[in-house]
Amino acid sequence: MSKRTIEIMDTTLRDGEQTSGVSFSASEKLTIAQLLLQELKVDRIEIASARVSEGEFQAVKRITDWATTNGYLDRIEVLSFVDGGISIDWMVQAGAKVQNLLTKGSLNHLTHQLKKTPKQHFEAIKQVVDLGISKGIATNVYLEDWSNGMKNSKDYVVQFLDFLATQPIKRVLLPDTLGVLIPSQTKMYIEELVTRYPNLHFDFHAHNDYDLSVANVMEGLHAGAHGLHLTMNGMGERAGNAPLASVVAVINDYMPEITIPINEKAIYKVSKLVETFSSIHIPSNKPIVGDSVFTQTAGIHADGDNKNNLYFNDLLPERFGRKRKYALGKMSGKANIEKNLQEIGIKLNDDDLKKVTKRIIKLGDKKETVTTDDLPYIISDVLDSNFYEEKIKIDSYVLTHAKGLQPSATVCICINGDKHEANAQGDGQYDAFMNALRIVYKEKGLSLPSLTNYSVRIPPGSASDALCETIITWNDGKKELITRGLDSDQTVSAIKATQKMLNIIKH
Repeated sequence: MSKRTIEIMDTTLRDGEQTSGVSFSASEKLTIAQLLLQELKVDRIEIASARVSEGEFQAVKRITDWATTNGYLDRIEVLSFVDGGISIDWMVQAGAKVQNLLTKGSLNHLTHQLKKTPKQHFEAIKQVVDLGISKGIATNVYLEDWSNGMKNSKDYVVQFLDFLATQPIKRVLLPDTLGVLIPSQTKMYIEELVTRYPNLHFDFHAHNDYDLSVANVMEGLHAGAHGLHLTMNGMGERAGNAPLASVVAVINDYMPEITIPINEKAIYKVSKLVETFSSIHIPSNKPIVGDSVFTQTAGIHADGDNKNNLYFNDLLPERFGRKRKYALGKMSGKANIEKNLQEIGIKLNDDDLKKVTKRIIKLGDKKETVTTDDLPYIISDVLDSNFYEEKIKIDSYVLTHAKGLQPSATVCICINGDKHEANAQGDGQYDAFMNALRIVYKEKGLSLPSLTNYSVRIPPGSASDALCETIITWNDGKKELITRGLDSDQTVSAIKATQKMLNIIKH
C-alpha cells in the first residue's frame, strides 16, 4: 500500500498564543520555534500575526534571522491581512518570506464584517498576492469561517475557490474557525473540495469547541486533506486547537496509509516547555502529555502488568520519552508497591510488604500524596527500623524578611556528623535558604539537583489554618524525584521536603 505524506504546520506561536492570558516573549518564541523544527520535526510553523506590536516584530525578526542562518526560512509563516500591502511591508522588514493571508471564507463574514462584494474582496486579495510575489513573499490563503461558509453559503466558497485556483498561491487553509463541525461534515466538505480542485493543496485547521478536533482531523485526512494545523497542548482561542500529541499518536497507530515527519520522543519535552512558558497548566489526564496518563492506579492493573503486560496498549510511554508509573494510595495493592520498590532497588518479604501496603492505603484514605521517594521513610516508620538513616540533617536556620531589605537565611547543616554553616540572600526566604545550602555543598565539592516544580497546597479537607503541604520536583540530569514536606508554615514545609531530597541523593 502506497503511503501519502501529510504536512504538519504547528501554530502554537500564533493561534496558540491567542489562548487567554498567554503572551510569549521574543526569546521564548525563538526557543519554541527551534524545538518545533529541529527536535519535533514539524514541516512548518506559524509564528505570529503581522502588525500586532513591536514585541511581535522583534520576535519574528529573531526567528527569521536564526531560520535564515539554519536553512528554515521557507518554513516560517506569518498571518497577514488584506490591507493594501501594510502586512507585506511589515513582513519584509521582519525578514519573513511566507504569508498566511486571512480572507473571508463565508458570505456572512464578508457581508457583515467587510461589507464588500465577492468581486471586491477577490480583487483586493489578488493585489496582495501580486505584491507579495514582487517582494519575494509566497502566499497561503486562510478562508476564515470556512466551515460555516460550507454550511450556509457554499456557492460563495466555490466561487472563491474558482478564483484562487487561478492565482499563484501555494496552499488553501480551511479553518473550522468556530469549532462547529462534526466528523461526518468534515469528511463531506473536504472530500468535495479535494475532488473538485485536484490541483489545490488543502490544509485543515480544526478547533475543539465540541471536543471533536481529533475526530475531525481523522475524517479530514480520510477525505484527502494534504496538511494539518496543530498546536502543542491543544492551545488556542476558546477551547483551543487540535492537539499535536493526540493527532500524531492517532495517525501513527490508526492510519497506516499516512506518513508524517514528527519525532514522537520529543513531544513531551516540547509540551512541558510550552507549559512553562505559557503558564497554562496541562491537565493531568490530558492524553500523551498529562502527568497521570501513564500511571496505573488500581492494584489489579499493576498485577496484570506483571503478568504479560495485560493492561498495556499501543500508547507506550517510552514512545514519547516517558516512563510508566504505579500510583501509591488507597487503591494500591501489593503489586503497585512492588513496582515502586523495584524502581528504587528495595525488596521486602511478604509480611513486611503487607504492613507497608496497609500504611499506604491508610494514607490514601486521608487524601495524602505518597510518592516513590516517600517509601523509604514509610518503611522505616512501619517496620520501626533504621532502614533509612538520615545522614544529613538541617540542624537550625534563621530566616529574615523585612520591608526594604532582601530576604536572607543562615543555615546550619549536619552532614555525616560534621556541621557546616552558611549565610545567603535570595528573592524569598526559601530561595535564600537554598542559596545558603548551595554554598555549603559547593565548599564540599558537591552539587544539588535543579528544582523543576514547586507546588503548595492545603491538604484536601483541611481548614485554611491547617497544615501546609509543599511538593517539590527535583532533577539531577539523570532522573527526577519528588519530595514533600508538611508543616503549618509554608517555608518550613519546603525545608522539610528539601531535607528528604538531600538524604535521597546521598543514598
